[in-house]
Amino acid sequence: MKYKIGHTAPGLDAFTNLRAQAKWQNPDDKTLKASIENSLFWVAVYDTDKLIGTGRIIGDGAMYFYIQDVIVAPSYQKQGIGHLVMTHIENYLNNTCSNGATIALLSAHGKESFIHNMVM
Repeated sequence: MKYKIGHTAPGLDAFTNLRAQAKWQNPDDKTLKASIENSLFWVAVYDTDKLIGTGRIIGDGAMYFYIQDVIVAPSYQKQGIGHLVMTHIENYLNNTCSNGATIALLSAHGKESFIHNMVM
C-alpha cells in the first residue's frame, strides 16, 4: 500500500477537513483541539501529505477504551484503509488493555456493516 501511517494526532485543519468530507459536523476549534489532544492513541493515514483516514482511542487508559472517529475520505473508501486503521487500533488495544477492560465502538448511521465486518 502506498500510504503513510502515523500514530500522532493530525493537525486541527486536516482533521476538520476530513470530518467535513465525511459530512460530520465539527464543533468549534477550541473544543476539537482539546478533543484531539486528549486522545489516548491515534492512527492517521496520509496520501503524500493529505490526511485520508483516521481512527483514535479515547478513555481512561486503564479500564475503558472507546474507538472514535474512524473516518476515511469518501474518494478513498472501499480500498482497505478503514481495515488498516482498525488493525492498528486492535494492535494498540491488544498491547494496552488488561483483562476485564471495556472496549466500546459505536457506528455512524449507515456504517453499521463496516463495524459488523470488523468485529465478526
